[in-house]
Amino acid sequence: MPLVTTTEMFKKAYDGGYAIGAFNVNNMEIVQGITEACREEKAPVILQVSKGARAYANHTYLVKLVEAAVIECPEIPIALHLDHGPDFETCKSCIDGGFTSVMIDASSKPFAENIEITRKVVEYAHDHGVVVEAELGTLAGVEDEVKVSAEDSSYTHPEEVEEFVTKTGCDSLAIAIGTSHGAYKFTPAQCTRNEKGILVPPPLRFDVLEEVSKRLPGFPIVLHGSSSVPQEYVAMINANGGKMPDAIGIPEEQLRQAARLSVCKINIDSDLRLAMTGTIRAYFNEHPDHFDPRQYLKPARANIKELVRHKLIDVLGCAGKA
Repeated sequence: MPLVTTTEMFKKAYDGGYAIGAFNVNNMEIVQGITEACREEKAPVILQVSKGARAYANHTYLVKLVEAAVIECPEIPIALHLDHGPDFETCKSCIDGGFTSVMIDASSKPFAENIEITRKVVEYAHDHGVVVEAELGTLAGVEDEVKVSAEDSSYTHPEEVEEFVTKTGCDSLAIAIGTSHGAYKFTPAQCTRNEKGILVPPPLRFDVLEEVSKRLPGFPIVLHGSSSVPQEYVAMINANGGKMPDAIGIPEEQLRQAARLSVCKINIDSDLRLAMTGTIRAYFNEHPDHFDPRQYLKPARANIKELVRHKLIDVLGCAGKA
């Protein structure tokens, strides 16, 4: 099947109590690892491209990689989404360039300006058959060019969501309930230790999510900054020359709980990068004489695939939903 929008994906996810994985892609091996897992597990998927990814790999190369995945995996729905579009011009470029979904992130602007910018993108996108994700509230952390300090982050105000969605016409809404961008989502001081001595971050604000859901019944909600930061890959990186102390992510059981509610899209980025980096570091330590990229990228791709498979089955709950 050709590239699809997220409209039908989200309707089925909302009704079925699961979420669609939205995975950021930057190169061929990441695209292959994600889509091979989705094909084998019969799961719909959103492949995301950020402004930084477009600068790194070029818009055309990324679109063609995704189109190749559509040809290789014709039995699963695949949407191509712009992640954190910073302005109308970037969103327009992606809409004109083959994307089926875009995010306009004007969450750092005042409420009225956020509405104005988002509505402009929505009008253009809908005229071209493309859907739009918007954002209310700001997440702390760093992702590509999105950099927000903890002091400047803010939870979404549920009392604003109805007006925002009505006035903008957006198709889904990213909200802030305590997730955070990047691999360093929380400091140890923010966490407590469980009975196994593992650092556990503060719980997500499910009260905010539930209130938003009451005010927007049936409307798809999105979570950004939702990588769980697998500790086995953090340990692998550190054991092979890396320095990533205190990289702490979102507990997977909390993400699964969110997926059972109104969250229809969960963004996963840092986990894949950790898997790739850890695998490559370990490979070079074990094979210091190797130099062929195919040698070290093959196991990295395989570990990305298995990580995505785990997310589809155990976190998102979308395996078998294609």
